[in-house]
Amino acid sequence: MVTGPASLAYAHAAERMVILTLPTRAYFVGAVATIVSTVVLAASSRRFPAFRTYHLMAFTPGRPGDYTCWASTLLLWALTGMGFFGQSDPLTNPLSLAIWTGLWVVLPLLTACFGNVWSLINPWVGPVRLLRRILRCKGRVGLGKLGHWPACLGFFGFAWFEIVHLSPADPQTLAWAVTLYWCLILALALLEGEAWLATGEAFTVYFRFLARVAPVWFSRRGRACDVKAGLPGTQILNTTPVIPGTFAFICLVLAAVSFDGLSETFRWLALLGINPLEFPGRSAVTGANTLGLILMWLLVATLIGSAVTAGCWLGSRALPDRQTLARHALTLLPISAAYHVAHYLIALLTNGQYVVEVLNDPLGTGAALLSLGPHWVSFAFLTRPETVRMIWNVQFALVVGAHVIAIMLAQRINGPDRNPQNPLAHLPMAVLMIAFTVFGLWLLTTATGT
Repeated sequence: MVTGPASLAYAHAAERMVILTLPTRAYFVGAVATIVSTVVLAASSRRFPAFRTYHLMAFTPGRPGDYTCWASTLLLWALTGMGFFGQSDPLTNPLSLAIWTGLWVVLPLLTACFGNVWSLINPWVGPVRLLRRILRCKGRVGLGKLGHWPACLGFFGFAWFEIVHLSPADPQTLAWAVTLYWCLILALALLEGEAWLATGEAFTVYFRFLARVAPVWFSRRGRACDVKAGLPGTQILNTTPVIPGTFAFICLVLAAVSFDGLSETFRWLALLGINPLEFPGRSAVTGANTLGLILMWLLVATLIGSAVTAGCWLGSRALPDRQTLARHALTLLPISAAYHVAHYLIALLTNGQYVVEVLNDPLGTGAALLSLGPHWVSFAFLTRPETVRMIWNVQFALVVGAHVIAIMLAQRINGPDRNPQNPLAHLPMAVLMIAFTVFGLWLLTTATGT
């Protein structure tokens, strides 16, 4: 009998086998041509999208976040309990599916489309407000001075747990990780205050950055709420002044999703001296993948920093400061968001079925709340060339479209309209984005061994 994880591996392999038969080289050529054309046309015409913000509507919702945050906290506790005492199969345990499919696949997709959904379900807001009121905590201990560096540490820990840890999907292991992290953040927020979550907690910072890509978003104005719209990335151009660790955090986000894809490839495993067709397990690559994740972070930061520095030099400006580095790194957020969605699209289409199945029978008692029949989950669509071709076209459009948007954002920040002395000041960043385009598409098409 085929187990859940094995069936997932088979589905992943089937999808990649079909993609490898597609004319992917033509897609690569088309992607590079699109990026180069965008750069040349924008530089020669000096015309850039306006990236205007449009006000759609305003309403006064009260403070629904107070209730939704408490609801998400209670739900998290319930899911954690199921992780400790529920079924051991990650594909039937609600905690594993909630974290790896809900939190890490569905929520980023919603955030990239509709703004900062996380702010409505942050599981620390309610307890922190209540406990600080009860304990009469009004002071701070200075954690705010560290900027985003605590969030960098937390996000790196999460990325390491997902990519390197031996059993990140094991319900009990995941329950312990969730419990320890939630308690740690709660203690730090009690010491520093609720506002610290926006700069120091990894997921709060991540979703705040990711929300700046959304074409539709909401913003609070006192007790009112404004719904706004604009081209994807419009909010990036109106970003607030950066704080320590902003550049490092954005580079880490891009590096983590990139290395997540790279660590599964034949090329990476061959580099480590491992036969991809006889993968011995994560224990054999723990050290190498840990080092690889760190090196990828440093490489991304070095590449972005070098491109920004070269752009400043071509524009006859002073070397970039922290503000300049961070603003240019923010223009890469559409790339990170698009590749995240493209990379996990198959997981959404496969593991998402298990989420529906768990909703159909959440306690494993044989209930059929959604009236689903037995053996409802199916991966047959990944063996049909026409379906896989459609999935690949969606992934391709996401990656290339995001790079076009990122180039336009970068040129708005460092284009000829801002550097009349040298219209080529944006060229180093454009070259870097072309390299990211090729690398991202290669990760989606190359053979994988895990």
